Amino acid sequence: MPMNIFRFTGDMCHVLSILILLRRLHVAKNAEGISLRTQELFVLVSLSRYTDLLTTFYSYYNSIMKIFYITSVSFTIYLIRRREPICSTYDRQQDNFPHWKFLVAPSAAVAAVIFLIEYNTRWYGWESPTFHFFDLQEILWTFSIVLESVAILPQLSLLRRYRSVENLTANYVFCMGTYRFLYIFNWVYRAYNEPGYRHHFLVYIGGVLQSLFYVEFFYHYIKCKMSGKEVRYGDEGDIEYHDLNVEELRTEENSSPLIGNSDSGNLRMRGTQNENDGEESRLLVV
Repeated sequence: MPMNIFRFTGDMCHVLSILILLRRLHVAKNAEGISLRTQELFVLVSLSRYTDLLTTFYSYYNSIMKIFYITSVSFTIYLIRRREPICSTYDRQQDNFPHWKFLVAPSAAVAAVIFLIEYNTRWYGWESPTFHFFDLQEILWTFSIVLESVAILPQLSLLRRYRSVENLTANYVFCMGTYRFLYIFNWVYRAYNEPGYRHHFLVYIGGVLQSLFYVEFFYHYIKCKMSGKEVRYGDEGDIEYHDLNVEELRTEENSSPLIGNSDSGNLRMRGTQNENDGEESRLLVV
């Protein structure tokens, strides 16, 4: 695929969003407001779409970007699932969008139906409808396009459960949405400037659908940033967490996931409050 300014800028926004998320996990040492389920969907999208890494070489840029997407998102999943103290702060009860049932399974069904329609049309083109390995790649590619269009839903659903959105988390979602919007301009540019450009209407539909999911978040993000306030997304949130400069607050004395007085047995997980805490102590709970 030829390079243009919209594609390159979109790719860089995608890379930046991943780096922001990794930075947020590294600095805050917690997974509050981060949807593991969305990360699982993103890595499934990458693994399904980039099977051509095994069969076709396009360019070093193309291969490096694909490998980066797979490894970086996989590492993010590892941090949330296994790395302490991050994994201890991951709230499965809040991140409860039924992604396998309502996103993965329907996406697989849609991909199968689309393939069967295309497969059967080969009879009318007087082609042999023999199944090949490249047909499997086509099914997986179609599945990845459909799934990517809805993969952000668990993350947006989780953010609605909070009254405010932590700054780096908001920046991460904003960069992801910007990446998708820029790819719409990339398609328009290629359609008008690339001879013999092949239109993929499924890609168009999926890209526009995914971009629409970001519109409401963009509205709240830009509105809050322009007014200098913390980002608030949705009205149904019942959980409050603050955008603290964790890097300044965290020291050797408070870096443990457990805080309190060990002699009195008054230990508790970081991020929870005690009725005896003073106002200053409550502000330092991270």
